[in-house]
Amino acid sequence: MSIKNNLLHIKSTLPENVILVAVSKTKPVPDLMEAYDAGQRVFGENKIQEMADKWEQMPKDIQWHMIGHVQTNKVKFMAPFVSLIHGVDSLKLLTEINKQALKNNRVIDCLLQMHIAEEETKFGLDDQELTALLASNEFHELKNIRITGLMGMATFTDSQNQIKKEFMHLNAVFKKLRSTSTSSNLDITTLSMGMSGDYQLAIECGSTMVRIGSSIFGGR
Repeated sequence: MSIKNNLLHIKSTLPENVILVAVSKTKPVPDLMEAYDAGQRVFGENKIQEMADKWEQMPKDIQWHMIGHVQTNKVKFMAPFVSLIHGVDSLKLLTEINKQALKNNRVIDCLLQMHIAEEETKFGLDDQELTALLASNEFHELKNIRITGLMGMATFTDSQNQIKKEFMHLNAVFKKLRSTSTSSNLDITTLSMGMSGDYQLAIECGSTMVRIGSSIFGGR
């Protein structure tokens, strides 16, 4: 099937409230343009330089999402244009994003990444770290970032029960945050969880944003 057909098929399975991030990392611009011509406007990249190159070449109504792990020294390269940064897992990184957003006269939307998997390799905050970060005075002083929700990746396993348990935990944290958030730089609307292999289960567990690459563009 073509990229267009893959994309339209996946979109036909998504509820209206779920945003599809087309994970386009390592894919050439013509592939992205095929998805763009089929109506896709949200693309996810995991390397800032590659995302910046594609941003320069492609239409300016695209929302670029940074879905990979972010190094603080690279934030400045995406600060002029990035729509949403998914993997924010420290106050240090938030402070840098805030600084670069201020330089560009912008407020940059971010998702806080939660560590929900039983693998040590995944980045993210645990529940206590999330609470401490959001309660800190330093966080409340960041006026050029806006936390719009949470992001997490489940354990890489065949166990649907394991994955479901992790997704449900993240959804519970998300709901609690949404009901208790009072800071001016919090606007909790987005729960980003689910990829090509588990996005339908993620949606059942409350996801509002799924990150799908190989099912649209084919394998790497």
